[in-house]
Amino acid sequence: MPDPIDWSHLRSFLAIARAGRITRAAEIEGVNHSTLSRHVTALEAAIGTRLFERHTTGFTLTAAGERLLEAADGIDSTLGRVVEDLSRERVQVSGVVRVGAPDGFGMGFLAPRLGQLADLHPDLEIHLVTMARFPSLSRREADIAIGLSRPVEGRMHARKLTDYALGLYAARAYAEARPVADRAALAGHRLIGYVDDLLFNPVLDYLPQIDRGLHTQIKCSNLIAQMKLIAASAGIGVLPKFLADADPTLVRVLPEVELTRSFWLIVHEDRKDLSRVRATCDFIAEIVAKERTRFRY
Repeated sequence: MPDPIDWSHLRSFLAIARAGRITRAAEIEGVNHSTLSRHVTALEAAIGTRLFERHTTGFTLTAAGERLLEAADGIDSTLGRVVEDLSRERVQVSGVVRVGAPDGFGMGFLAPRLGQLADLHPDLEIHLVTMARFPSLSRREADIAIGLSRPVEGRMHARKLTDYALGLYAARAYAEARPVADRAALAGHRLIGYVDDLLFNPVLDYLPQIDRGLHTQIKCSNLIAQMKLIAASAGIGVLPKFLADADPTLVRVLPEVELTRSFWLIVHEDRKDLSRVRATCDFIAEIVAKERTRFRY
């Protein structure tokens, strides 16, 4: 029989697996990194197999580590729910909730409204993580993720927030100086868009749907940077209505060109019933529903 597993060792394993670096895990857990290292070494000895490959750039999970992560993550989530029920936390929403969102939605829509969530739940600590990729919910990069499509793999719970419209935009001064008569005329303008090989979701590849012959000259992985470029009269680009219409310096070009995408609210099955996660999900869904006209033409 294997030696009994010490829960503190398993928690150290989870911390490193989620953070990827032992120094970062130590900061999050508030312990010395040597303690985490000692715990993981003891856990590997108890199980009889290596859980991490150690590199100068960080820790990567072995196949055995990946299997243990899935099981340990479920245990951690179950324990969290039980403790929450026992402490009646459902009445008082508290703890840390982390929301991962695309930069446009996260910075342009969600960030200005998170103060309302904090007012509703003073004991809730809110982390907003904006990134140009979908966060890993299984590795706890986020408790809640805003996605551009419904997940087809993993134990995920998803609900559609809203469809949102996109169109071609230019700076007002640019559009007045260089009006665009039709789609064919776009080829004579500098176009701004995403870096092709850094697209984290193929639904962001807009230009082929407008005209397959179009080419972007300035490419950015960040939507806010694209918007800044367009506002500075650097060229024309595709922007979501909820962002572009809030900037008085921008105008729509070729209003007949309209694209539609969707935002999805996604949580891991193991986390969806935690009160802090549930309260945050409900808040996001409610503010999007209340301001639905911002997202559609």
